[in-house]
Parts: sequence; structure tokens; C-alpha cells
Amino acid sequence: MTAAALRALHVPGSPLVLPNVWDAGTARLVEEAGFPVVATSSVAVATSLGYPDGEQAPVDEMFAAAARIARAVEVPVTVDAEAGYGLPAPELVDRLLATGAVGCNLEDTDHAQGRIRPLAEQAERFAAVREAAGDALVINARIDLFLRGDQQQVLPEAIERAKAYLAAGADCVYPIAIRSPEVLAELVKAVHPAAVNANRLPGADLASLGVARVSLGGALWHDMRTWLSERLKEL
Repeated sequence: MTAAALRALHVPGSPLVLPNVWDAGTARLVEEAGFPVVATSSVAVATSLGYPDGEQAPVDEMFAAAARIARAVEVPVTVDAEAGYGLPAPELVDRLLATGAVGCNLEDTDHAQGRIRPLAEQAERFAAVREAAGDALVINARIDLFLRGDQQQVLPEAIERAKAYLAAGADCVYPIAIRSPEVLAELVKAVHPAAVNANRLPGADLASLGVARVSLGGALWHDMRTWLSERLKEL
């Protein structure tokens, strides 16, 4: 499937559900279960390779893992590329496309500095990635403000960032870690009809909130680790 086909699956009110994977085996399980897209989780991939999350794993190993995942399935793959590993936009795009992926997540955290990048700087980054990729990648722009601040207080800046990232060429915005349906609804309304990616919220009807994409992130990886740890203790 092409990036255009993946892009078309982002429909507000009818969300694309992504159970995030970490290797070829889990990717095949997602495909066999009938999901139309496979997405990676950086925390799950990095941890499975023996490294912490947050761009601590060698970039070559992360891209090699993505390539194995894409090679294992027929459905399109979107890769959690963290903050882009400090690569220039053309090189980042070339390496993502070389894995076989047709989509990517890019976050606005600067891991080297331990901060969120200034809005204008990150918008320029997205514009450069879009210019390098053309229409060949679906860009999911992750907004990290809700990981660090009060949900209601950071909402205005999150909306400003979402609009700027979309204007710079992002296909979808991902305000990760929103825990309030009301806050999520405000952000979705502010950028409508653009696509918004959310995490699962227990008890919330994300479709009715207008969400276009739902990511499980590292949830399946953590569930699997918990299950395996318990089984090992029983042995």
C-alpha cells in the first residue's frame, strides 16, 4: 500500500486503530488479526534491542528493526522515528523509505537537550521532512506537551503547535498522553477537519470525539512483559 492509501485511512470519527509492534513476529500477528496497518513503538523496539527509549538505541539498529518489520508484512508500515535521531531531513527520509515504511511519527522533544523544541524550529523541521519526502510519507507530528505539563494549561500551546505542524506539512497531529476527553475534544475541534491521533482513553468514545487514529504505543509491549514476568515467577 502507498502512503496515499495510508493517508486515506485517517478519517475523523472513524479512527484507524494501531496496535504498535516491535519485531517481525508481532507485526505478522497484527496483520493476521486483520489490522490494515502496522505501526512500530520506539520504546518497544528499543527495549527489545536492549536499550532505553529516547533515542538511546543506535540508529542503525532501529532502522534495521523497522526494515525487518516492513519485510515481514504486506500491509503498510508506519515507523516511530522518535525525534529523527539528529539526522538531516533528506537523510532521515531516505532511510525511512529504505526500510519500506510509508509513514512515520516524529516528536517535538529534543532528547539531546532534554526539552521540547521551540515551535518555529520544530515547524521548520516538519517542513524540511515534507519537502524531502514529497507525498511518499504520512507524517504524524507528535506533540509532547501533555507528557510534562498540566493538561488544561498546556492546551493553548498544544493547539498552536498542532496548527503550525499541519501548516508545515504534517498529515496528522499526535498530542500524546492526553488523559482528559474534554481536553482532547477541544484540540480536535480546534484543528478540524485535520486528522488527530490519540491514545486509548478508558471509557471514552474516541470516534465520537472526532479522532482519526488511535495508537496503543508501548501498551502491548508492557502487557507482554508483565505476563511473561509472571509466568517466569511461576516456574
